[in-house]
Formats: sequence, structure tokens, C-alpha cells
Amino acid sequence: MTGLRALAKPLGKTVPAGFWKPLAGRSIAVRLAVSSVFWSFVILLIAGLILSAVYRDNTERAFDQRLLVFANTLASALVAPGDPDRDLGPIGDPRFELPLSGWYWEVVRPNAREQNIRLSKSLFGGQLPSLVPQGQTPRFGEIRRGYGQAPDERGLRMVERDIDVGQEGRFIIRVAGPADEIEGSIRNFSFALLVTFAALGVALGASTLLQIRFGLQPLIKLRGALTAIRRGEADRIPGEFPRDIAPLASELNLLLDTNREILERARTQVGNLAHALKTPLSIIVNEAESAPEDVAAKVREQAALMRDQVNYYLDRARAAALAGTLGTLTEVEPVLAGLSRTFVKIYRDKDLDIAVQCLAGVKFRGERQDLEEMAGNLIDNAAKWAASHVSVTASRVEDLDRPWLHILIDDDGPGLPEEARTEMLKRGRRLDETKPGSGLGLSIVSDLAALYRGRLRLEPSPSGGLRARLELPGDGG
Repeated sequence: MTGLRALAKPLGKTVPAGFWKPLAGRSIAVRLAVSSVFWSFVILLIAGLILSAVYRDNTERAFDQRLLVFANTLASALVAPGDPDRDLGPIGDPRFELPLSGWYWEVVRPNAREQNIRLSKSLFGGQLPSLVPQGQTPRFGEIRRGYGQAPDERGLRMVERDIDVGQEGRFIIRVAGPADEIEGSIRNFSFALLVTFAALGVALGASTLLQIRFGLQPLIKLRGALTAIRRGEADRIPGEFPRDIAPLASELNLLLDTNREILERARTQVGNLAHALKTPLSIIVNEAESAPEDVAAKVREQAALMRDQVNYYLDRARAAALAGTLGTLTEVEPVLAGLSRTFVKIYRDKDLDIAVQCLAGVKFRGERQDLEEMAGNLIDNAAKWAASHVSVTASRVEDLDRPWLHILIDDDGPGLPEEARTEMLKRGRRLDETKPGSGLGLSIVSDLAALYRGRLRLEPSPSGGLRARLELPGDGG
């Protein structure tokens, strides 16, 4: 049982706190599988050590019982009538007659001289070691068991007992057998145990994986439903779920419904506000027509500025309400192609070439109107300054396991110095006052992109002009 005591110390300690840290970001299935494999290994290891220790103990006891039978036979021969120092003869097993067979016996008197020792023929003149530690006095009558060494240095399993034959005095009987029989039996048992436990471990591992797969099926189904909502393929989580997951699915559906209602109210309120503000502005402009020309011009100028500001903040409020809405996806290629055709017609006097490159299936995770607003402002700005060519490229980029939409708009115009690029993203800033516009276009794009957790960057273009890099959340479908 010493193996069990040795095992008890490390098992008594708890598993270190950082042991499971590498699994912190793993899926539940991986965590359950690793945990199950780990604890199954620990349990099987403990069970194997216990069974091995119990088997060793039983094997040693059975072997000792065989040795005690021979020792009792010798004791019976000693107490039989006659001279106790006579030759005891064979005791029933021919191996005691074969020299150095591994099976030995001897009978000695305590503190005896060499001529008083009687030995089996197998000892071939040698002697068996005493099982009493040096310097200790044994208790008379006890049966001692242990391991020793034969004259040929082979390991022995021994039993030793004392016997009192009355007037003839006391004797010590020692019987020994080869220890490798015990070790061989234990090795065979350990190998069979290892094979059995290995098969059991594989079976447990397979059944655990099946249980995990079956048990986590509702979560996999729930994840698939959420993915379908995110991609715009569904607007609710369908189906029935177990009692543990059903409240979560119901709450998510309620959250989706509530979010949809809030967004609808936001759309309505933004539309009402736009109508409420634009109508008075139109009346002011119409009434200004009857005023002196300089007053009318000033009123029209300020009214136009107010209309631009109202449109800017209303669009921003609408985008803030809609940005990141679940289930809203927009195909990018049709939007860019439509904008390209529109701006070719608008700038037909410049004979512009607007080339669009976009793979089919690339999507923007957001409203189509917002994508048109952002891309339209950037293409419009590029067309204003381009000499003859505008290039629009859209691609899907993976970043930290999340898809992003990158839209690059290049022109071959004069470009912008580095210090002016940041300045141009500020609201109301214009590079050339002679060009039409309010100076809100790039600012609107930057703000809309930020609402979608994206960004707009201005860089030098390989064509020699300006490159606008628009980064937005995407989905490759």
C-alpha cells in the first residue's frame, strides 16, 4: 500500500489556479472535453494504483500461505517423536531438493552454531538471511514475512516463525520462494489492467464526446439562429429549446422585438422632425422673395445653410439609431455600380472614367441608405477633383476573426498634403471655396463610419491624387 500513500500527497493538493487558464477562451465543448479527459485520467490512475496495490497484497498473502504450509510441515516434523536434531527429510515439494532452485528452507536454533543448522538440499550449503532487523529482539511465536536474498543473489519472499518443542528447546523455521514469481504475476496483472483501462478510457472519451455533442446541441442551434439573424436571413429565433435554454431564447426574441420597435419609433420621429423643420424653412425662403434683393439673397443663403445643418444632424440621428442593427445586410456591388453610373452622368462634362471592382457576395452590415450616403459622398468628392479617372475597389478583410469591408476610392487629381488631410475631415471645412458644396460631405462620412465602429482615412493615392479608405463592418455571406 506504499504506492497509495505516495499518491495521496500530490492528490491532497488542489489543482493550481492557473491550470485551466489556457482554456479560458476556448469553447464550452472543448472545456468540457478537456475537463472530462483530465478527471477520467486521474480517476483511472487512482483506480489502477489501488487495484495494483490490492492485487500485490493478495498475491503476497497467497504466496505466504504456501510458504506457511511448508513451514508448518517442518514444524510438525520437529515435534514428532524422536531426536529433534535428526534429518527432517523431504517435505513434499521436489524443488527443495534441486540445488539453487529458488525454493529453500532451513531450521536453526536461536544463537546456534553452524553445525546445528539444518538446510534443504536446494540451498547447496548456503544460508537464508534473518528477517529480524539487526539489533532488535523478536517476539517469540510471531510469524515474520518479508523479502530477502538467496545465496545466488536472487530475490526471495520469506516467512519465518518460531517453534518451541519443549525440553528440546526452541527452533527458528525459515521457508523461502522466488520473489520473481510474485513480480511476474503482478506484471501480468498490471499489463492486463493497463490494456483494460486504456480501452475503458477510449470508450469513456468517445461516450463523453457524444454526450457533449448531444448536450450542447441546443446551444449550437441557438448560435446558428443568432448567426442567421446577424446575416439578415431571419428576424427571430425559431424552434423549441430545453427548459434551461428556453428563457434565454425568449428574452432574446423579446429584445429583438423591442429593438425593432425602438428603431421604428426613431425613424418616425426623425421623419416628423425633418418635415417640421423643412416646411418652415421653405416658407421663409418663399417669403424672402418679396424682400429687397440683398435681404432675399442673405435669407436664401442662411436658409440653405440651415437646411444642410438640419439634414446633417437628422441623418446622423437616424444612422445612430440604425447602426449595428441585427439582421441588416447590404450587398455592396449593386450600390457602388449604381453610384458609378450616377456620377458618370453628373460629371459627363469631364468625361470621367469611374471604374468599380467588387467581388460578388461582399456585404455591408448596415443600412443601404447609409452605405449610399458614405460611398456617394466619397465618389462625389473624388469626381470633383479627378482629372480623368476614379477607381473604386471594395474587398472583404478578416481582422481578429471578424470580417470588415474596405472601400478604396482613388482619384488622379492634385491630392492633399499630409497636414490638410486631417483638417478636411472636420465639419464645414472645404479645400476650395469655388467648388460647390457645404463642406459637410467628408465629415458626414467620418461620423457615419464611426457610428458603425468603422473609420475613414485619407491617404496618398497610387494614381497621384487622394485615396479615401473607408473601413466598415462587413460580412462575406
